[in-house]
Amino acid sequence: VQLQASGGGLVQPGGSLRLSCAASGFTLDYYAISWFRVAPGKEREGVSCISSSDGSTYYADSVKGRFTISRDNDKNTVYLQMNSLKPEDTAVYYCATSDVSPILSSWSTPSLYGSWGQGTLVTVSS
Repeated sequence: VQLQASGGGLVQPGGSLRLSCAASGFTLDYYAISWFRVAPGKEREGVSCISSSDGSTYYADSVKGRFTISRDNDKNTVYLQMNSLKPEDTAVYYCATSDVSPILSSWSTPSLYGSWGQGTLVTVSS
């Protein structure tokens, strides 16, 4: 069972990146998948979640309207499209899976997630 996060990099403010979270050894569509991030000097923060039950999506207030989470079950991959990036989005981003269904408002609780990817660094800077 492995999650592989990728797609991070250096981008200027206002730019875009798409993160990918690919699963191997299990099928993602049975799980809620979330992205969390850890910024320098800050605690882990839930960024976005897509549920397993009905595909509902959830976002932190800080990224609403700028980030979009989606899943491709055929590719066993979840994506996080990040637009209008800001310097405060700089962080290591992690994907994680939860078998809680429906996950609803608990989506940003890290203890509900059993598997975590290795993280991918996003740096927003001019």
